[in-house]
Amino acid sequence: MGIIGFVPPQIMQWDKAWLEGKIIVKDMLETARRFIPQMKAEGADLIIAMPHAGFEDIPETPYMENTVLPLSRVEGIDAILFGHAHKVFPGPLFVGKTGVDTERGTIHDIPAVEPGFWGDHLGIIDLDLTLMEGKWEVVASSAEVRPVYDPVQKKALVQPDTAIQQLVAEEHAGTLEYIRAPVGQTMVPVNSFFAQVMDDASIQLVNDAQIWYVKQQMQGSEHEDLPVLSAAAPFKTGGRYGPSYYTDIPAGMLAIKHIADLYNFPNTLHVVRLTGAEIREWLEWSAGQFRQIDPLAEHEQELIDADFPSFNFDIIDGIRYQIDVTQPARYDIAGKLKEPDVHRILHMSFGGEPMDMQRSYLVATNNYRAFSSALVNPGGERIVLASPDENRHVLTEYVQQMKTLTPKADGHWSLVPWVGRPYVTFLTSPQATEAAQAYSELLYEGLTIEGYAKFAIDFGRL
Repeated sequence: MGIIGFVPPQIMQWDKAWLEGKIIVKDMLETARRFIPQMKAEGADLIIAMPHAGFEDIPETPYMENTVLPLSRVEGIDAILFGHAHKVFPGPLFVGKTGVDTERGTIHDIPAVEPGFWGDHLGIIDLDLTLMEGKWEVVASSAEVRPVYDPVQKKALVQPDTAIQQLVAEEHAGTLEYIRAPVGQTMVPVNSFFAQVMDDASIQLVNDAQIWYVKQQMQGSEHEDLPVLSAAAPFKTGGRYGPSYYTDIPAGMLAIKHIADLYNFPNTLHVVRLTGAEIREWLEWSAGQFRQIDPLAEHEQELIDADFPSFNFDIIDGIRYQIDVTQPARYDIAGKLKEPDVHRILHMSFGGEPMDMQRSYLVATNNYRAFSSALVNPGGERIVLASPDENRHVLTEYVQQMKTLTPKADGHWSLVPWVGRPYVTFLTSPQATEAAQAYSELLYEGLTIEGYAKFAIDFGRL
């Protein structure tokens, strides 16, 4: 049996600082078509492919990131174990997709599993083999995923292995001690319940910390006199992770675990130098999170595009702006310009004045964004600071410095109120109902079958 693994070529963008000059990346499909015949020739009767890639029902393109669909067509592969998009295959999300049989768990007749994320499912592939002329061949197969953790109730659905528990007991206790260590305190609760639809304290806290850090780092540099802005995105917003996947920090002590809750990726802080016009294009891409709303429609309209990752919804602080969601998105999810004559980002200002589109600004972000987006780093040469410090380390230092905080959104961005009273809805945590009472425009509609709280937005109530 032969096992072959693949990683997206985009790793050279995401982790450029660590990998450039050290590794060479090639197209995953090109690589599969080269090495699988070689593995067969060297005696591997069965080939198991393990791509760190998701399934997208799109045509094959060079250097594509989510290659599972075309990979299933590569001759010689007998099973695919994949993951990247944090989805569950086989499952209802894949019904009707090209080449997919969700009952058998196959893609183009190749058994495959994608077992969710963070160990919440176990993927199982059974292969029935027969020996034909001295070689093993697959004559039948089945694939399934079994839930092993309930993210809503936050409890395991299987019994732990006591032998492993004993082996890691000391390390586990040390980890718990570390993440529970206090770094400061908050006088108010901090949550991400409404971070996708309005300015939010959890994002404000991250942006405040990043601006604080960058201003210190720029002292004495050639960029010292440039205005400092900051970009951060809501990471925990339910979606494919379930209705319990939201930041929800009570008032009181802030510990290391809360910092990780606010910023749960090990990114490092980077700073890019951009003009006001370039910042607007960045925000236009981010605004693709929203579906276009027809203010005259009488049917229900979902505001958030579930296919747009919330970690790409960058909110840039230090300026003021509004988003007009009655207009179509200027960019698609991948950052490709699709509506060149349209703008959603309106009324941009800095320091109380209309934003100078020719002026340069510094924007704090992270290494992932700085290297992965041509809109954030045009030409790949706009980085003026590549800090070794993780963004969450910066946040930790900021909280320790401030000691006691009262995080509050400053209202620097908002949706342009639409004319009329269309039925516009979004989903959030079931824990959000109490917090929503502070916003007259939010109307609680009840719980969905999946356990989300549905809210309607009615600007007529403002």
